Formats: sequence, C-alpha cells, structure tokens
Amino acid sequence: MIKPERLKKGDKAAVVSLSSGSLGEPVLIHKFDIAKKRFEEYGIELIAMPHALKGRKYVYEHPEERAGDLMQAFSDPDIKAVICAIGGDDTVRLLPYIDFDVIRSNPKIFTGFSDSTANHFMMHKAGLVSYYGANIMCDFGEYVDMNPYFRSSFENTLIDPKPKLVIPPSEFYAYECDKVRWGIENTDKSPRVRKNTGYEILQGSGKVSGRLLGGCVEVLMMIAFTELWHGVDWRGKLLLLETSEDGLSPDYLLWTLRGMAADGMFDKINGIVMGRPDYEDMYEPYKEVLKKALREAGRPDLPVIYNVNVGHAYPIGIFPLGLTYEIDCDNATLTLTEPATE
Repeated sequence: MIKPERLKKGDKAAVVSLSSGSLGEPVLIHKFDIAKKRFEEYGIELIAMPHALKGRKYVYEHPEERAGDLMQAFSDPDIKAVICAIGGDDTVRLLPYIDFDVIRSNPKIFTGFSDSTANHFMMHKAGLVSYYGANIMCDFGEYVDMNPYFRSSFENTLIDPKPKLVIPPSEFYAYECDKVRWGIENTDKSPRVRKNTGYEILQGSGKVSGRLLGGCVEVLMMIAFTELWHGVDWRGKLLLLETSEDGLSPDYLLWTLRGMAADGMFDKINGIVMGRPDYEDMYEPYKEVLKKALREAGRPDLPVIYNVNVGHAYPIGIFPLGLTYEIDCDNATLTLTEPATE
C-alpha cells in the first residue's frame, strides 16, 4: 500500500462533495468557513473543488462532476489532501467515472467516513492508504472548537505521525440525541457528553494484528455488488465496522454478518474493530449480534474490540486504512503499529 506524505505548513487541502451536497446549502455554508479557519491554525489552505459547494440538487444530479472533482484534486500537484465535505447515500454512483491510475500515480491524503466508505475502497483498489474519519461538516467544522480527542488524532496521524500510536478510548462520548443541530444559531453550542467506560473485548485472547479495512456497514452492503468488494484479499486483515445515524436494526447487522460468514470472511480475517453505535438502545443488541454471528460461523475465538471511537461515534479519531494495527485482548488496547503518513 502507498502511504501519502503528511500535511505541512504551506500545504493546500481540497474539499470534495462526493455524496451529499449539503455543505453548499446557504444555511450550512458557514461550516466551510469554520473549517477554513481551523486549517489556517496549522498553516494549511483549505479550498473547495469546483462543484463541492453547488448544493444538494446539483451534486445529486451530477455524479460525474463529483468524480471529476476527485480526479482533478488528485491530479493537482499543489493539493496534498482531499477532505470529504460530508457523507450521504450514493457515493457508489461515482464508480464508473473513477480513474484508478490517477489515484495510484498521485498519492495524497484522503479522509471521510460514512458513505465515503465507498471512496475508501476506491483508494484501496488503487493501492493507496486512506484515512477513515474526519470530514468538514462534522469534525473540522465543529461548533465552538474541534473536539480535543479528534484534534489529537488529527495531529498524531496527518500532521506529526508517531512511529507507534496507542489509540485510547475517549473519556467522554455523545449519542445522536446529544449532538448539536446544525444551524448558524447554534454555533456557540457543544454536545452533551457522557462518561465513557472504555473499550470492550467481546471475545478473543492474546494479541492479534493485521491491516485495517472496512467502514460503515450500510455502505458495505452497497459496494458488495461491485468490484470494490470482490477484489479485496481479506486474509490476515482486521475488519472495521461502524453504523450510521440511520439506526441499522440488529437484524440487518446480523444478516450482513451472516453473509460475510457464508463467504468465508471470518476464517480469513484476524479480528474485528467495531465502533460505538450512534444510538444508546443499539449498544447491547449489536454486541449480542456480533457474538451470535461469530458463534454461528464457528469463530467464538475471533478477537473483537468494541466501543471504538470511529465513524458516527462522537468524538472520533482518524483511522488509516491499509496499515497495521494490533488488538491486545488481554489489556483491551488498540495500537497503530506504524506511522500513519510519511
């Protein structure tokens, strides 16, 4: 896997709207302005690609323009990072317009989560390490300030990568009901937070390691019909799973896991990294579903670390995909065992 260079003072980062065009709506464009100031703190210029701020209707109607923005951003030698504006539900529509050679020949940081899962698998197909987590509207454009947990992760992965990074659980968290609704009238408000209990090891013992790959469960369902999924070699990997604000039912999660089991995935991977759900009433049911699916698959020994700050959880970290992590089941720790960027 090709590892891109870290961000440095004087660099330029580009915003792309590869799914929803929400960032370009008049009531939400202030999020872009907030994010620009955050990047300026690090001496980095944040720009918008030509169609990123054209609003929901235009962006929805023109998947080819969204893909064009992505290709242009990767082709531009002055742009060092490509940051997704937000998620959505139809990034998979970009697939026919993607030139994987352009991505492979111009490695740079790519970040996003949720529907951007499809884009991460595009990066993986091109052989590029990408960074799950961090978009403009949720993270860089957060009201009041970037959450300290997120800021620390951003700095330790994309700005000043550490040789080895122990990824701690956050001290606090918020569910969907605790979050601040987006609107200019709420820019002085912060989420209501609750004390976190830390990681849970649902099963497994000892230490396991592997290259991390995965993303939002709902999006994995969409790309499962495409070359993005079928071309992956899952042997020895750690599977990353997290769920969206749509509130995936435990049954759908179970059916998805059963499909993976039928394909032999759980006999190939070394472990599972699962994010905290966005809804409190899903926390325990998801745990039981994971254990049930793995028990059915004959893998009650497969290590699973749960309640990880990834994706739709708040706050989140940035998780490089395609790099090696270690799960220590006996001590309930998760560690990135190599620098996140060059």
